[in-house]
Amino acid sequence: MKIFSIFSNSKSSNSSKEQMVTESTHGANFAVKWVDSCEACLEDGKKSCKCENDSIGNEELQYETKNDLNDNDARPVEANSSFLNSAMNMIGMLIGLGQLSTPYALENGGWISCFLLIALGIASAYTSHLLGKCLQNNKKTRNYTDIGFHAFGRHGRAITASFIYLEIFMALVSYTISLHDNLNMVFLGTNVHFPWAHHLSTSQVLTVFAVLVALPSLWLRDLSSISFLSTGGIIMSLMIFVTVACTTFFGGVSANHVIPALRLRNIPHISGLYIFSYGGHIVFPDIHRAMKDPSKFTKVSIVSFTCVTLLYISLGFMGAKLFGPEVNSQITLSMPRGLIFTKIALWATVLTPMTKYALEFAPLAIQLEHKFLYSMKSQTKMIIRGIVGSILLLLILVLALSVPYFQYVLGLTGSLVTVAIVLILPSVFYIKIFWNNISKPVLALNLFLIAIGFLLSVSGTISSLKLLVENFERVHSAS
Repeated sequence: MKIFSIFSNSKSSNSSKEQMVTESTHGANFAVKWVDSCEACLEDGKKSCKCENDSIGNEELQYETKNDLNDNDARPVEANSSFLNSAMNMIGMLIGLGQLSTPYALENGGWISCFLLIALGIASAYTSHLLGKCLQNNKKTRNYTDIGFHAFGRHGRAITASFIYLEIFMALVSYTISLHDNLNMVFLGTNVHFPWAHHLSTSQVLTVFAVLVALPSLWLRDLSSISFLSTGGIIMSLMIFVTVACTTFFGGVSANHVIPALRLRNIPHISGLYIFSYGGHIVFPDIHRAMKDPSKFTKVSIVSFTCVTLLYISLGFMGAKLFGPEVNSQITLSMPRGLIFTKIALWATVLTPMTKYALEFAPLAIQLEHKFLYSMKSQTKMIIRGIVGSILLLLILVLALSVPYFQYVLGLTGSLVTVAIVLILPSVFYIKIFWNNISKPVLALNLFLIAIGFLLSVSGTISSLKLLVENFERVHSAS
């Protein structure tokens, strides 16, 4: 049984294989699919591509050179995932970077804010159900962007893809900030200086080296070579939760802090942190397609979001009770120094971002090849893809070191991007696709979710940006 990852196989010709790996992010959590027809044609510039089953309606995304690829060549994914496997895959997608900030969010929002966390979990499970309904309505839809295309055509796909890639970019910035912060704790008291980096601190130098170590993975095109990173990242996330729980029971820290009831002025900002923790919807169509019985997808969503919400609430209350107002935006940075549990948690948090870069960049690399590089030789494509990935990662590194405010960047990502992917777009797509059959209560519910999504997005984005600018100005004025 393959837990947290989906590997779908089908019969192939000319030694081409189909692989799809689902991995955890943010929670910015994302799926990377390698379709056999696309792999075959990308490796051979003489062939033509018709990727991602874009033959919806009369508008098709085609990559043509000399020959035509028949629709029969796009073989369907073998649906062999059981209910348990599907639930574990979805849980693995949802558990990610957002869990680090849950204690901080609960402490700063007050214990009453846990009801907001629960409400967002219920709403996210419902919009997951909506995605399942949209997928069932048109069997040709294969992924999140296809649903956008089915609802609004090319413009729908373009808008959806823009949100997805923006979330990937901002999530990677957050991962790199987390890498920097935890490396600083792991090597606390260590001094590393180089003549070419005299203006950088030790933690910044170590972060540069860590990113450079991960850089070669961006040059790999065969996802099977890096698929182990997906499982590694999920194991790291689970280890963080376990070590915090062990600190609660065996760390000698008294959980006697009083959590405030409600801090209303902080709600807009922490809502972004909460919603980021539920970001995983762009992968759910892949989980749906891999199920033996897709009719159970809604039940899978209910079970998965229930388990994840309980985990977040448990972790949030544990961290807030243990460290109170001193709780850090990343729970690992608040854990007592010297404990073996703390060391394990810190190293798990350091290794997690390094497992994400190649997997997060893969969708961007595939899109780059499909649109611009499909007629080039394999070696040329590898060089261009690697250069683009390296430049992008170095840009992310510069941003992460320049704006090292984890909670504000994460909150901004949740409010600006994730809330659209999780709440707004699924509801909009469902209304458009089922407009002729939708009942008034269901229509009202979806319009309410869209309104709430816009409210959380606008208020959360303004709040996070304001806090980000204030802290940036305060630090630079002090220096």
